[in-house]
Amino acid sequence: MMNIDTALKEAMSITGAIGVALVDYESGMSLGTSGGGDWLDLEIAAAGNTEVVRSKLRVMSSLQLNDNIEDILITLHRQYHLIRLLNTVGSRNSMFLYLVLDRERANLALARHYLKRIESDLQV
Repeated sequence: MMNIDTALKEAMSITGAIGVALVDYESGMSLGTSGGGDWLDLEIAAAGNTEVVRSKLRVMSSLQLNDNIEDILITLHRQYHLIRLLNTVGSRNSMFLYLVLDRERANLALARHYLKRIESDLQV
């Protein structure tokens, strides 16, 4: 099992990682961040992506889809923004990992695979 800091360090080791946050989408607060920098405020991004997750959950509810979100991908010209909802036994069900990747350096399939592994090992 890994704690939040270890999980964030693991996520930042993914090729192309620019920044990562663990976010509680009920409150919109990040429980931890790593990376980012002056041009990527992970606290603001965490709050904004909380609205993305909430919106998708509302739509799923309206459509009466009896399913769970695995991840949400937002593709920008230079970046991938990957939101992975946590559905593991060791975590609350209102959290997601938010990973920003440099599109030129990242392998999206591998990044998704690594986030899934981090999710399964994360203990919050």
